[in-house]
Amino acid sequence: MCEIFGLSSQNEFAANEYLRTFFSHSVHHPHGWGLACISRNGALIEKESIEASKSNYLKERLSQNVEAKIILGHIRYATIGNVEYKNCHPFTGKDSTGRRWTLIHNGTIFDYPPLNPYIQDQIGDTDSERIFLYLMDRLNKAQLQKGSRLVFEERFSLFDNIICDMSKGNKLNLLFSDGKYLYAHTNCSGTLFYLTKNNMTILATVPLTEEAWQPLPFTRLTAFYNGRLYKTGTDHEHEYFESEESMKLLYSIFANL
Repeated sequence: MCEIFGLSSQNEFAANEYLRTFFSHSVHHPHGWGLACISRNGALIEKESIEASKSNYLKERLSQNVEAKIILGHIRYATIGNVEYKNCHPFTGKDSTGRRWTLIHNGTIFDYPPLNPYIQDQIGDTDSERIFLYLMDRLNKAQLQKGSRLVFEERFSLFDNIICDMSKGNKLNLLFSDGKYLYAHTNCSGTLFYLTKNNMTILATVPLTEEAWQPLPFTRLTAFYNGRLYKTGTDHEHEYFESEESMKLLYSIFANL
């Protein structure tokens, strides 16, 4: 599977040391890397479809400050979708009100029919991109019905309901942001941790330092704002367990990449 990284901070923070450790794990996740520095004005997205540790561009990038209030990082181990630039995370786009959203995913959607219509709309081949398109479509429809932009509580409730439903039988480790809030979700035990210190929170698939990392609240959507845990959603109890059947499906998909 992939690994994901997230940062929410009250002030801009140069996350280079954490990112260097995170991207060093790419020897086990060699199918691409991505980085997003996000603000309320937009998102700077950088990615390549090569192993992060072999990227001269990333090496040079990390020699300069990678600094923002919200940062997302991704290293890919391909399961669904070929090893191509178009399948590298993050995925980003604007909703109907002009708000930019950016998403990364670690996991696999084994069965969720509402994503199927987006196969014809996506640029790449991944289930992760379909998740992003579906979330944006549902958000746009809700805003059209309301006749105006949803406020945070309305957006959180919408995403909470979607993720509660989508998580059934699927591995759904997600980080996504609108430049103000960082949303996070895991339903696979021991695969997403967070560290809070100095008015910031860092999230990663595995702890990146010897500091006091904690497991992210489990089987529920969370939102971070200005470096602190801001809201926790419904405990849907849909824990993902690897099964022999799911692993056979993954192996068959990977064999065709």
